[in-house]
Amino acid sequence: VQLQASGGGLVQAGGSLRLSCAASGNIFSFNVMGWYRQVPGKQREVVAHITSTGNTMYADSVKGRFTISRDNAKKTVYLQMNSLKPEDTAVYYCMGRNLRDYWGKGTQVTVSS
Repeated sequence: VQLQASGGGLVQAGGSLRLSCAASGNIFSFNVMGWYRQVPGKQREVVAHITSTGNTMYADSVKGRFTISRDNAKKTVYLQMNSLKPEDTAVYYCMGRNLRDYWGKGTQVTVSS
């Protein structure tokens, strides 16, 4: 099973980015899919989760600015990030959970002030 994230890049504060993460391989579906982020010297932190039935959870720091969604048929999870702030700068990782956690390699998001 592989998770491939894309959509990262450099954006000015206040701008938007949309991350995508597609799963491939021998897996039917994920119970939970999510996005995490990590900056150097800090632990990886959860950004948002979404269940197979569409229930969502967001970190307080991104509530009202980020939206997670998924396409179960495509085994893809998205993260729409609006009103980006410099403190959102990090490597963003996607995760899929089905008996165990599967991780993508990460995509860099840089927000300039």
